[in-house]
Amino acid sequence: MAAPTLILKPQTAWADAWQRCLSVAPEAFTDDRVRNYWNGAWQADGRVLAATTPVDGTPIAGPPRLDGAAATSAVRAALDQHRAWRHVPLPERRAKVTAALDALTEHRELLALLLVWEIGKPWRLAQADVDRAIDGVRWYVEQIDRMLVDRTPLPGPVSNIASWNYPMSVLVHAMLVQALAGNAVIAKTPTDGGVACLTLATALAAREGLPLTLVSGSGGELSEALVRAPEIGCVSFVGGRDTGARVATAVADLGKRHILEQEGLNTWGIWNYTDWPALATQIRKTFDYGKQRCTAYPRFVVQRSSFDAFLAAYLPAVRSLRLGHPLAVESPDDPLPELDFGPLINAAKAKELGDQVAEAIERGAVPLHRGDLAEARFLPGQDTSAYLPPVTLLNPPPASPLHHAEPFGPVDTIVLVDTEAELLAAMNASNGALVATLSCDDRQTFDRLAPQVRAFKVGHGKPRSRGDRDELFGGFGASWRGAFVGGDLLVRAVTEGPTGERLPGNFPDYHLMPD
Repeated sequence: MAAPTLILKPQTAWADAWQRCLSVAPEAFTDDRVRNYWNGAWQADGRVLAATTPVDGTPIAGPPRLDGAAATSAVRAALDQHRAWRHVPLPERRAKVTAALDALTEHRELLALLLVWEIGKPWRLAQADVDRAIDGVRWYVEQIDRMLVDRTPLPGPVSNIASWNYPMSVLVHAMLVQALAGNAVIAKTPTDGGVACLTLATALAAREGLPLTLVSGSGGELSEALVRAPEIGCVSFVGGRDTGARVATAVADLGKRHILEQEGLNTWGIWNYTDWPALATQIRKTFDYGKQRCTAYPRFVVQRSSFDAFLAAYLPAVRSLRLGHPLAVESPDDPLPELDFGPLINAAKAKELGDQVAEAIERGAVPLHRGDLAEARFLPGQDTSAYLPPVTLLNPPPASPLHHAEPFGPVDTIVLVDTEAELLAAMNASNGALVATLSCDDRQTFDRLAPQVRAFKVGHGKPRSRGDRDELFGGFGASWRGAFVGGDLLVRAVTEGPTGERLPGNFPDYHLMPD
């Protein structure tokens, strides 16, 4: 029987979302563009770049990119805000942040819809991104009194440069906690997506009197202001290693407080393991948002003698994945689809990753699974150039980027090993990672091997995540520079404590794990 023809869910079009933004925050949105926000006002400045949605390739709002001179003015204005805000009593700061959270909660579904169109998140995951930001900051509002005992705000504002994949639960979450702790906050919108969602969130928070700055621009052009400017009290960066290394060099030269979360090849090891039904339930979850997450698991390191049993659990799970247009339904009254992932962030990324897969196979990798877009859920005739079906490769060649780097897409690689030494070497292929998992039946074996895996968090048979609220987060090796975050550590990273305090983290002159 032919598959039913799908339609766009009524009232979810980009034009619908845009009209709602114009109604909710007319100060931040005009008929055809978003504004930057600095010096306490919405500014119609910057050169607007053309942008398209990864969902179907149609035009959406692009970022209004500032030049370096305007960014420098914005940073200087943020310092003036910071000098006033740091003296606002904590009860007043708490009340203003709480009011901002209430406003975000009121417009939760619009924020999520913007994430669907701008970065291609399925509806469930877009809502979760918004909810994690709101719920996480509410936890800090409840805990902040004890966290700030004997601590003061930084000398200058916190500058945030983040990747596009979690605009709410990573970037907005960090901004509101930094403001709660007594700092003015600067954020650069990610180049690849999320500008409308971040603009709406900033507008709602700014109305409550929070000292925020939101600007757009190229990292290279704005780095002098957002990273190196003497007014900046701390640099918080989330992104890739190449850009992160340049930021790390700059902040190290200046002795500036910093939090630099960078990518790593997160691995899942299988050693002397037999609980295959438990593993099968986890495999599908690892593909959430097409593995476009800093805590995704794109590499499985499998004991050779168990490879047949592993495949029997793995392949049915991968074959069950659902992908397609996040807003496509069969009839107007249907709920939005339950998808594992939609498009990648753009067509260029999908092509790049597809080319890497093809090259790896030409050089000897064995394709174990290749999905087919013909089985995905799409609207008739829609652009599907940003979509990539799941792929699994055995033994990617050493010359391939898929051998040593995080693909940031729905591509798994599998490496077979025969000894514990080979297992650990393969799990540590990228000189440090954020998370890892080791599946083995014997707890003593896990306890012996896990400390030798160079990841900040190592799960026993279960995936680890960035975490929420009181769960700490960081990375080993080249996956992290500067202060660790999460729980009390996030507040400690953006405040000053006793003279001579050594924050847990990876710094140029020391490495200190949390107690």
